[in-house]
Amino acid sequence: MSYKNIFELLGGLGLFIFGMKMMGDGLQKAAGNKLKKILETLTRNRVLAILVGAFVTAIIQSSSATTVMTVGFVNAGLMNLFQAAGVIMGANIGTTMTAQLIAFKLTDIAPLVLAIGTLMVMFGKRKKTKDLGEIILGFGMLFVGMKMMEKSMKPLTEVEEFKNLIITIGQHPIMGVLVGVGMTVVVQSSSATIGILQALAGLNALPLTVALPILFGDNIGTCVTAMLASIGTNKNAKRAALIHLAFNLIGTLIFMAILPIVVNLIPILGGDVKRQIANAHTIFNISNVFIQAPFIVFLVKFVNWLVPGKEEKEDVMALEHLDRRLLETPSIAVGQLVKEVVRMGRLASKNLTTSIDAIVNEDENAIKNVFKTEEVINFLEREITGFMVALSSTPLSEEHSELVSGLFHVVNDIERVGDHADNLAELAVYKMDNKLPFSESAISQLNEMYETVKFAIDSSIDALEKYDFVKAEDALEAEGKIDELEKRYREDHIDRLSRGICNPVSGTVFLDILSNLERVGDHANNIAQMVLDQKEEVLA
Repeated sequence: MSYKNIFELLGGLGLFIFGMKMMGDGLQKAAGNKLKKILETLTRNRVLAILVGAFVTAIIQSSSATTVMTVGFVNAGLMNLFQAAGVIMGANIGTTMTAQLIAFKLTDIAPLVLAIGTLMVMFGKRKKTKDLGEIILGFGMLFVGMKMMEKSMKPLTEVEEFKNLIITIGQHPIMGVLVGVGMTVVVQSSSATIGILQALAGLNALPLTVALPILFGDNIGTCVTAMLASIGTNKNAKRAALIHLAFNLIGTLIFMAILPIVVNLIPILGGDVKRQIANAHTIFNISNVFIQAPFIVFLVKFVNWLVPGKEEKEDVMALEHLDRRLLETPSIAVGQLVKEVVRMGRLASKNLTTSIDAIVNEDENAIKNVFKTEEVINFLEREITGFMVALSSTPLSEEHSELVSGLFHVVNDIERVGDHADNLAELAVYKMDNKLPFSESAISQLNEMYETVKFAIDSSIDALEKYDFVKAEDALEAEGKIDELEKRYREDHIDRLSRGICNPVSGTVFLDILSNLERVGDHANNIAQMVLDQKEEVLA
């Protein structure tokens, strides 16, 4: 092969992989919330989990991405190992769609498909039209890349060394498996390496006896991506990656044991060599699922034996619902993002309660707890914001893009609520150190103000969690009451001062408490307003 052929092969491979990614991104954006809803319906039912894995992989066009995403789900606590095993098995079925698409002889019309996709992306006015154009454009790129690979590899059929390699692999099928593993590890896409196999087969350079062992090896090689993704995760996430590896290893061993039968069976189904390779890929994965699905329990026990020990209890200074691997499926990442923001909001609300308890009961332990929880809130603010920045650069639907933009402000509001709770704890310290008394009237007013603020912040967080627009309206209504209470209590305080029944220094602390509580009400109002803005976006 000349340098020109090598460059053309690499260019074709690049177009093929990029086309797959573009097609997957477009499908994901078009699917929008549907992907999230499908995964939320996931149960322990293994059949449902397998179907979900197949569907999601067909959408995002990569079993590696689905498995990496599944590792992320397990690491984030969204999925258990039994569910993960089903999704991983289904992912292997879903990935066969690419090979079946390639088997259609569409390379001649690929330029036309590219032109249509380009026109839709560049001149489409509606976002849905652009998303559909992206799917069509990716589809066209995939076939143009395929045509380039076929053209570049044509000279290989005349190279003596390549012919000898094919003969050697035919005589030693295990070598073919290793070649398949190596190819997929390098390219990081089993669909791409199977595309190369189909391109070679289309040139009559690769008999089925050689192609099938390489094909089986491709399925093992694709596990490397998930294994790498499991580095730095919890034990269950590592086990999920091992389930993927064990599943494909067992399947390959079974099919290698009956290789002569498979080689004779595949041509009976008809089609040219490209279609036969696609059919072999589909049969391998579907059969593998049927054979191993009844034994998911034993598969889970096996990986638990490989990675022994109970899952360590995670420190509170950690994300519970987010994992960078979730960025592979932005629509699902958005759902998990909301959960993490809600968790942060609950912590801030709890800290508010603890800080008021510290003031009223002069509780030193409560003060320590406020300062400790405030560190966690600040940590979450940094980590969630970093995740949102990364999420913003992924292919998001218009609705999700608006939501993520709004959540940037919500996270800032929640962090400020945490700061006000911290301020209140510091006022508790000052009150205790200086032995400042509060009158019964002041304590009563403080409690009423706190109860109203607490209702506002909890209603706004509930509204965010459940998209409850009634709760959001409740929070806005409570904020108006908070402003009225602050104004009235300030006037009452001045009255107490004038009558000499209030310590002036205690009065200063009391006013500072009212001011902090009023500001918490403002932030609750902001959060509720963001939820209502999302309602307007949906209605629009």
